[in-house]
Amino acid sequence: MAQEQVQIQEQKQQQVQRLSQQQMLQVKLLEMPLTELEDSVNAELDDNPALEKGGDEGEWTENAEATDSQENDYDTQQEREERQDALDTALERMRSDDELPTYDGRQQRNNADYEEIVYGDTTSFIDKLNQQVGEREMTELQRTVIEYLIGSLDDDGLLRKDLDTIADELAIYHGIDCTEEDIASTLELLHDFDPPGIGARSLQECLLLQIDRKVANGEWQANSYIYQNLHTILADFFDAFTKKHWDKIQSALSLSDDQVEALQREVRKLNPKPGASMGETMGRSIQQITPDFIVDTDDDGTISFTLNHGRLPELHVSQSFNDMLAAYKENKQGMNRQAKEALLYAKEKVEKAQGFIEAIKQRRNTLYITMRAIIDIQRKFFQDGDESDLKPMILKDIAEKTGLDISTISRVSNIKYAQTRWGTFPLRFFFTDSYTTEDGEEMSTRKIKVALREVIDGENKKKPLSDEALAKVMKEKGFPIARRTVAKYREQLNLPVARLRRE
Repeated sequence: MAQEQVQIQEQKQQQVQRLSQQQMLQVKLLEMPLTELEDSVNAELDDNPALEKGGDEGEWTENAEATDSQENDYDTQQEREERQDALDTALERMRSDDELPTYDGRQQRNNADYEEIVYGDTTSFIDKLNQQVGEREMTELQRTVIEYLIGSLDDDGLLRKDLDTIADELAIYHGIDCTEEDIASTLELLHDFDPPGIGARSLQECLLLQIDRKVANGEWQANSYIYQNLHTILADFFDAFTKKHWDKIQSALSLSDDQVEALQREVRKLNPKPGASMGETMGRSIQQITPDFIVDTDDDGTISFTLNHGRLPELHVSQSFNDMLAAYKENKQGMNRQAKEALLYAKEKVEKAQGFIEAIKQRRNTLYITMRAIIDIQRKFFQDGDESDLKPMILKDIAEKTGLDISTISRVSNIKYAQTRWGTFPLRFFFTDSYTTEDGEEMSTRKIKVALREVIDGENKKKPLSDEALAKVMKEKGFPIARRTVAKYREQLNLPVARLRRE
């Protein structure tokens, strides 16, 4: 019996929630670090004539004791709660529309969307190398080839393209006909650039270039035992060197223990990634940190913090626009078309300015109560600066303590920094997962990792401890963790297995 397919059209009423422009603005500003917020405020000042600044930097600064429950001067408790409810509702709507990922339980701190920014220079190593090109005497062909070589370097500063490939690319894309020998000779010029090791075609060549530069600079003598032995090790025993088989190297070269130790010290001064030392790693420029919070710890252990407002001015709605709006409203009846358009324009700009100021206040309040909760939980760390004193703390803990949404806490803690007595840290630094022992005791994984690193740093490098042995030592120190847990944390700390730690 044949089956017949029938299309049926029906109407269905469905309620869909969308974010208002004000809610979207609040979420957007909440995510911004301070420097980006400064740019956004300046752009809004340029765009909206109804928004004016009423003072210079510092006029928004207020001290905030982390331990007290004082009211903020700029608004009331009720206003803060109303704004926060609106923001939390907005975030819930975004999740329902699949615009925001749901965060649950023990959020991983190594989120791929999160990048830690460290101190440094915004000039890339490519730019710095090109600057050196202009300082050297060379032919036009050499200049063209060396600039192409610089552009072909990997992020660590090494050249991993074959010379014949580079010759083909120069011929095809730039119409430059040169031999591999021409490119090789030009590459030798690049090897003379700073830092030493730049443009090497392998790690082995990179390290050899660096020790040769020490001789050229007069730092070492060419006939010194350090240079002679290091050159021999890197040239003839490189495989054993990469596997840290120093016992084999010591035996083959008849070295004493003191000589091996001296050579190891010099090896640790060499840089396997010369490009990274010039200000760019993994293809991105390193940027300057501006802390969003300034945390002060007194000698008696009292902790206070201040929101850093940087160069943000005090904002207010233009009085002239308010007067214009009031005047138009009083004469509403006798308005012509042009006057009505002017009224609508003024009303739109005033409402937009008021919304922007409100969003800035909302951001300040959310940052304040989040940082206060973090300090309350991690008080011991802020008092003594010991990383092992960080308690287990996840996004959910701060959300419950503040009454905010987990997504709000995630946005606050992402790409924001706190300057403390012990250094400047990303807010994500203060979040740490917990490890529950067989006895039901909850420990901070950060504290366990600190202890594990100390054990490995203090082991006998001639007889490094296996993961099984490390588990036994950790248990003796009060951290009863399994061997597989030791292996996992060791890998997260980027520490090699025992065989590769042998010296």
